[in-house]
Parts: sequence; C-alpha cells; structure tokens
Amino acid sequence: MFLSIVFVVVGAALVLVGADKLTDGSVGLARRLAIPELVIGLTVVAFGTSLPEFVVSFFASIEGAAAMSIGNIVGSNLFNTLMIVGCTALVCPITVARSTISKDIPFSILASIVLAALALDVYFGTGANVLDRGDGIALLGFFCVFMAYTFAIATSPTSPSGTATSAEGGAESAPEMPTWHIALYLLLGLAGLIGGGELFVQGATGIARSLGVSEAVIGLTLVAGGTSLPELATSIMAACKGQSGIAIGNVVGSNLFNVFWILGACSCVSPLPVQGIEWTDFAVLLLSGLLFWLFSRTQHRILRWEGALLVTVYVAYITYLIAGL
Repeated sequence: MFLSIVFVVVGAALVLVGADKLTDGSVGLARRLAIPELVIGLTVVAFGTSLPEFVVSFFASIEGAAAMSIGNIVGSNLFNTLMIVGCTALVCPITVARSTISKDIPFSILASIVLAALALDVYFGTGANVLDRGDGIALLGFFCVFMAYTFAIATSPTSPSGTATSAEGGAESAPEMPTWHIALYLLLGLAGLIGGGELFVQGATGIARSLGVSEAVIGLTLVAGGTSLPELATSIMAACKGQSGIAIGNVVGSNLFNVFWILGACSCVSPLPVQGIEWTDFAVLLLSGLLFWLFSRTQHRILRWEGALLVTVYVAYITYLIAGL
C-alpha cells in the first residue's frame, strides 16, 4: 500500500511538469509552422496526452481485462469533458472558437453515440455486448475522417480556427521558439506525461484492488482519472497561459482519439466484451458532451459557474458508482 501511494504522488508530480513543457513546446510548434493552436491541440497535444489511455487500454485488452479497457476510455472521456473542462473554467474562463462549437464538439458527441451503438448490442437484438473487429474497423474509419478534417483546417488559409487562435493567443506577435527548444520540450513533456501517468495508474490500481473494487469501476474511476491527469494538467496550464485553443482542442481531440483510435485499435487486436459498463454510463457520457456544447454556445465562453456545474455532475456520477458497490 505504501509503495502504491508513493507511485501516486511521484506520478502526479511528473504529470504536472510534463504538461507544462508539452504546452510550451506545442505552442512553439504552432507558431513556427503557422498552424492554428486548435489544430495542434486536436492532434499533437491530444495524441500525447492520450498515450497513457492507449497503453493502459491496449495491455488490458491483450491481458483479458476488457472491462478495465473500455471502462478506462468511457471514464476518461467523462473526466475530460466534466472535470477537465469544469476545473479549467473554474481556474480561468475558456474562450471557445465558433468552428469548435459548430464542428469539433458535435463530432465528439457523435463519437459517444457511435460507441454506445456499437457496444450495446443487446439492446439492438444482435447478441452479447462486444466490440468486435468489425466495430474496430468502423471506429478507425471515423478516426481517418476526423484526421482528414483536422488537416484540412491546418491547410486552409481562411480557417476560422486559425483566425480565432491568432487573436486569442497572440501567435503572430510572439517571438518564435528555437527548433531544438521545441523538440526538447515536446520530448520532455511527453516523457513526463507518459511516465507519470503510468506510475499514477499503477499506484491507484494497487490501492483500489487492495480494497476489492471491480475492474469496471476501477477503469471508470481511478484508472480513468489517472490516465486523464495529462489532459487535466495540460488544459489548465494552457488556459492559464491564454492558449484557449490548445486547452479546448486537447479535450476534444483526446475524446476522439480515445474512442476512434484507441478502442478501434484495441478491438481490432482482440474483441472486447463490454462487461460492467451499463447504458447509464453511456447516457452520462452523452449528457456530458451536450452540456459542454450548450455551455460553449453562451457568449462563446465557458464561465466559472458553468465549470462548477460540470464538476458537480461528475461528482454526482462518481457518487452513484460508489453507492452501487
């Protein structure tokens, strides 16, 4: 138990340091390549901060712990949308670009709907709940569409995301970071996030299992929270530095990477039985996306009271899970 607690503390510290460096490096990369920061958040930052989820879910799937694998993704997306957006808005209200409201967040909501439709086979009369290889290929197909759309934004000179980002983050007037600084910050940031996230998950999982908690609940709560620490730290750091595009893009991009890329790849390697994840979990996941979208539409900002409400919804959901043990 003592060693697990040490892992949690050291892992959290590494995640915080890694998030700071990854944010600096990502902003520097966006400015040097003249790419909108939202695009960097949707791709480079989202991929980097989703690596802990990928590692945990991939090894859980090949080791036969499908409940933890799927629970990790559903729980991580809930944590991203409710806790990360909520806590970030509490620290610093977030400006949301018009294109994010009209395209990116709805695409994230679509990911939740697609996942529920593919996972809850029993409700469609097609047998046991399982993500098979056909489902995995479908999810990877959606991922390709998402990436094509994102790179279309990056190459569009009239991109609304790019205009909004330049205005918000001042990318045009800030001095460029040397290339070797960018590379070093990105490498150090990713190393800190991945290593810290892995240590945190090991420690949290050790503590939970010593208390006799099921794999599904571990995945939905402790593992999901642990693997989402990179997103939490990165989004808060980015928002505090005035980089709203990276803060929001990180959350939306991570949610899409989690569902389309991670579950798609894992279910292609080994079919994932959906055990311990109920329709109520998917319903809360969809509700979180709708709240995120609705709050973003108010003045194109997520205010502190809206952030507080998102956090409250997450706390109520976790309380519901614990009460059901």
